[in-house]
Parts: sequence; C-alpha cells; structure tokens
Amino acid sequence: MNNFRTEPFLWIHLAGIAVAPLLLQLVWLGLAVGDPLPLFWLELLFVGSIGIIPILWMQWTRPFDFFSILLVCLKPESVTEQQRKILSLLKTRNLKILSGITSVILGAIAWQLYQWAPIASMTVTILPHWRLLGLMIAGVAFLLSNLFIQIPVSVLGVLLTSNQQWSNTQPYSTEKILSDFTVFGFRVNKIFFIPLSEDNS
Repeated sequence: MNNFRTEPFLWIHLAGIAVAPLLLQLVWLGLAVGDPLPLFWLELLFVGSIGIIPILWMQWTRPFDFFSILLVCLKPESVTEQQRKILSLLKTRNLKILSGITSVILGAIAWQLYQWAPIASMTVTILPHWRLLGLMIAGVAFLLSNLFIQIPVSVLGVLLTSNQQWSNTQPYSTEKILSDFTVFGFRVNKIFFIPLSEDNS
C-alpha cells in the first residue's frame, strides 16, 4: 500500500500557512485605521463575518479541493484513486469539527489583534483616516488568512489519519467531485511539475 502522506499536493497546501502571519499582520494594520466605533463588538462582528463565515461554510459544505495550484486544477477524471480517498477524508465529521475549532481560535486571534490595534496607528498614517476603509482591509485580509489557515489545518487532519481509517476509506465518486468540492482554476489532465500519485492496490 502506498503512503498517502507523500502526496505532493498535501505538502504544497500545508506550506501555504506561511502566508498567514503576513495576512494577520495586515488585519492588525487595518484595525488600526481611523477611530474605533463606540460599539466595538459591531466592528468585530463585521470583520469576523467577512473573514470566518465564508471559509467555514466552504469547509463544511464543499471543502477545498486540494488537487489544484494557483489557476489550474486536475480534472475529476484525472484524480487518482488515492487522491479520491483523500477527498473522502475531507468530508468526515472529524475534519468538520477541526474546522470549527480553528474558526473559534481565529476569532480569538482577531479579538487580540483588535485589542493591540492602537499600537499600529502610527504605521497607517499614510492611509486615509476612514474607519470603514480600515475595516474593509481587515475583513478581506482576515478572509484570506482564514483560507490560508483552514486549508493547511485540513491537510494536517488528513496527514494524522490512522492507517486503519485510511484502509477503510472509500475513494470519492469522480462524478461528484465538481458538485461536492470547491474547485478553483482551469481544469487540466496533469500539472506537469507534480508527479501523479499511484493508486493504492
């Protein structure tokens, strides 16, 4: 049986978490723009709703398809049996719970960034002193940071799958991939710089 943990796409998407600290710093800077509104919880609700809800909803209903890079993705018929088993793992209850826990942690991080935002106020003086602009910057950056954290967390969930669970996992139906997963990019038969994984026997 092949070791599914050597799947190149998993490690590529796991490495994406390196972008998250930069995005969270942008959230921090966005929250420093302008004067805070009297109802601070309204600002946090705004930023949190933009950043957390869309990505969490995606991971719960149509998880991100790992077998894509930038603007290209593998056609469903080109996804190997081993890769389709990985897709099946993304639909498990454990992965959904893991996504929910990650969202709670990210919400707590957003609260801490909000608390420390005044420290960054001198850094953003070049921007217009518009609070709504700052909240939009923070919201979009928080959305992207959620994406670049939730996907690697899902990868970790797959990598931590026991060998017994892996053996009992059935490959996901090729016909259902496009309807049940979020697939980005132009569909291709092969991404040339990534070797195709062999099917498990």
